[in-house]
Amino acid sequence: MVRKSNSNPEYFRYEVTVGETDGTITKHPVYGKDMQDAITRLLHQEKTAKIEKKMERNPFIFFCIWLGLMATPVIWHGDITYTPWFVLYMFVSFSALFVAAGVWNSYLERGK
Repeated sequence: MVRKSNSNPEYFRYEVTVGETDGTITKHPVYGKDMQDAITRLLHQEKTAKIEKKMERNPFIFFCIWLGLMATPVIWHGDITYTPWFVLYMFVSFSALFVAAGVWNSYLERGK
């Protein structure tokens, strides 16, 4: 434990030393209510950074999800292109994509 947090008196600042798999040693400043909370936050940050790098390197995943959403009405119902159900499906699917993007963004921002 290094000191109490300046912005929130319930949290403490910890200096966590991590031994990487390649043999290097790094120090990370982490805040938490106790040491276990601080380590949990550090692991969350590491996991989020790892997933973020995978998504940035492979945007094809997003394309496949979008393609699947657009192909679903044709596969399930055949030719519903000019019906109100198709419009409703498109509205709901795009809304779901935006909600999923918002949830993902809040997940990424939570760790910072």
